[in-house]
Amino acid sequence: MAQHFSVHPDNPQPRLLKQAVALLEKGGVLAVPTDSSYALVCHLDDKAAVDNLRRIRQVDDKHHLTLLCRDLSELASYARVDNAQFRLLKTATPGPYTFILEASKEVPRRVSHPQRKTIGLRVPEHKTLQALLELHGAPLLATTLILPGESDPLADPEVIRERLERQIAGVVDAGACPLEPTTVVDLTGGAPELVRRGRGDPAALGL
Repeated sequence: MAQHFSVHPDNPQPRLLKQAVALLEKGGVLAVPTDSSYALVCHLDDKAAVDNLRRIRQVDDKHHLTLLCRDLSELASYARVDNAQFRLLKTATPGPYTFILEASKEVPRRVSHPQRKTIGLRVPEHKTLQALLELHGAPLLATTLILPGESDPLADPEVIRERLERQIAGVVDAGACPLEPTTVVDLTGGAPELVRRGRGDPAALGL
């Protein structure tokens, strides 16, 4: 049964978030709020947890997973970023954008794209998630909480708990989130490429 952590969206209780982090460190998958929709997250270095995350979403290793980072400096540790890319990232972070970048050696090969060696990275703008990342002390591997066969992400923590209570370790409930996933931009080519239009305005990036 998934544990339920009901937290204040602007001032989340550290005691509850520490309990959620403990579940992550034991290999659990959590549903957490973001500035776009709810997401599934797990420990980056736990192979069994990553496999479980993919199994819940029913996606293979060619589906880009995303690293949720606390800030741009942390993001730059997990991706190869040139000056032009860094300037673009700076205009859009924190916020509801995911960027496809070349993974650095800090990223385990089993979580990057098998052919392209790329990974999704983003810096979310959500106080509860930022507090969770701070307590965890490292990026979390994530994927938008869209269930198999569905097109829209789940946004209601009560519904998430009902539908996934036997598949995940816990739900961090900070209230409802927007129903839109992130805007995804591929920065691995010669010019930024819009992969998915979501909550982040592509015009802010000149796209």
